[in-house]
Amino acid sequence: MIALIANPRSGKGRGAAAADAAAAALGAAGADVRVHIGASAAETRRLTGDALAGRPDAIVVVGGDGTVSEILPELAGADVPLALVPAGTGNDFARALGLPRHDPAGAALLALNGERRRIDVGEIVAEGRITPFLTVAALGFDAKVSDRTNLLRWPRGAARYYLAILVEVVRLRPTLFRLACDGESAREAPGTLVAVGNTASYGGGMPICPEARPDDGLLDVVHVAPLGRARLLALFPLLLRGRHLARQEVAHRRVREIAVSAPDLVVYADGERIAEKECTIRVRPGTLTVMVPRGGAA
Repeated sequence: MIALIANPRSGKGRGAAAADAAAAALGAAGADVRVHIGASAAETRRLTGDALAGRPDAIVVVGGDGTVSEILPELAGADVPLALVPAGTGNDFARALGLPRHDPAGAALLALNGERRRIDVGEIVAEGRITPFLTVAALGFDAKVSDRTNLLRWPRGAARYYLAILVEVVRLRPTLFRLACDGESAREAPGTLVAVGNTASYGGGMPICPEARPDDGLLDVVHVAPLGRARLLALFPLLLRGRHLARQEVAHRRVREIAVSAPDLVVYADGERIAEKECTIRVRPGTLTVMVPRGGAA
């Protein structure tokens, strides 16, 4: 039996069509499919718990990075493998695992013909709660751009994100980060941004942590030193191609845990606002089982 969890709101409504295609493909392949459609994040989590209680052979989730993050507390550590049908805006988790991003039927059928892969899950500990994430935690300029994008009501689409970048470039000032990695003493590390990656990219394919791997038991930390407006804009083409780690203003290391604080800290992960001012980010190795294409990259 296959449990299908659908978020029809994902991808500005693309989730509904993707769910129909996924269910049809699985049914045509002879699978017994039980469809669960959540109208809210809370309902989707409840439906996921109910579906897992039925001990399905696999759980197919139709949605984006945010949808999977919403139900990670239920999925993490479960024996039931996840097959993801990407239907979000960025789909960076699907990109990291080499999943079909424009073929809902093909992605759903991985529940039947894919191979299992154990991957890590990141956790953000802040404000008395633990929030799991799959892709990248953004802290600094990039998180403020996400905040600004959510505040703007005009224009629509990608133009709103680019306008948010311009606004935050104008407002640019260093963040006074304080960092402590793997039990080391905390140190002052002013910078433009800090990104902590379980996978390589965020924002629909920007490889901010290009060497991150979701199954190495580590998180990749990228720290960009304080930059002026002109130098930040000059760095963007390298960020888009994942060629920024060699720059002298960029530091990179791998950790199991990092504590971050700053007076104006904002933390985003998987596209969602998680915390502010301070947090601890850590990894839970091999916590989630995902169905991926056979013969794909390790």
